[in-house]
Amino acid sequence: MTRTQPHGFLATPPSGNGRGVLVLHPWWGLNDTIRAFCTQLAEAGFIAFAPDLFHGKVATTIEEAEKLSSAFDGEGVRTDAATAAAFLSERAQGGSAIAVIGFSFGAYYALDLSNTDPEHIRAVVVFYGSGASDFSASKAAYLGHFAEVDEFEPEIYVNSLEESIRAAGRPVTFYRYPGCGHWFFEADRTDAYNPAAATLAWERTLTFLENSLPFDS
Repeated sequence: MTRTQPHGFLATPPSGNGRGVLVLHPWWGLNDTIRAFCTQLAEAGFIAFAPDLFHGKVATTIEEAEKLSSAFDGEGVRTDAATAAAFLSERAQGGSAIAVIGFSFGAYYALDLSNTDPEHIRAVVVFYGSGASDFSASKAAYLGHFAEVDEFEPEIYVNSLEESIRAAGRPVTFYRYPGCGHWFFEADRTDAYNPAAATLAWERTLTFLENSLPFDS
């Protein structure tokens, strides 16, 4: 029996078929920037689904986002992410294996999901966010995009995350983007958006997904 689609945004390629990519939004919530990113993934041939982890609420300022992200229980967010992964894995090509991409707040839960659901999560992309320290259960490959100077994600955390993944024997590649700060990939954050870095990160992400996700088995 096919699962009911959780609340969120689903983007499918013209063919209707594709490998699955779960997108976990930043602390702003499921906004138009994340919807556009899912659509971009669909245009590249993937089925992309972004669950609404904040249940319809969206922030536009840092102050609003701080309050919004702290209002949701971590276990509830984990459950919503896991439910979304199960839904997407039933729709995706590749023998139920999917990728997960997490932005900042969402990166923490993307990393967590790779450890709690290793049978489904085979590729992880994080944008300026860190998390888990034990990756012994993971079966995923990892790609990270980080700003050169980031007050929200200090270099010590980034280095620690990379070392933990490598220590578990998982493939990992982290990129640092010179002259960039937090949110450099998000076009609506006009004070931080860096078009050149965002384009490069997108190209690297597409290559990683193409190489890390299996086709139908």
